[in-house]
Amino acid sequence: MIGIDVVSINRIEKMYKKFGIKAYQKYLNEDEIKLIKKIETAAGFWAAKEAASKALGCGIGEECGFHDILLSKSAKNAPLITFSQEVIEHFSIKKAHVSITHDNGFAIAVVALEK
Repeated sequence: MIGIDVVSINRIEKMYKKFGIKAYQKYLNEDEIKLIKKIETAAGFWAAKEAASKALGCGIGEECGFHDILLSKSAKNAPLITFSQEVIEHFSIKKAHVSITHDNGFAIAVVALEK
């Protein structure tokens, strides 16, 4: 299953300027927030979580929330994605792959799931 999402970096920046760290806490856990060095990364993480929920076929909501989708980085700084144990079991996820990019004011992410 594949999901894709695009988000305006400006949208995430405005949200952060208005709500500060609480904006990030809405969709990121503490370890994810520590990885944010620039606004483009925060926007990419938002897009990745939205793309993941689309790949699951449920969107962000009761079956899978932002905090059920976990992002990290490899030793080479590549994005990695996993899910809460509940989501892994509910959706029978075997493997998950993510790609994130940003350019010209937008962040885009693609998530592919193997069941």
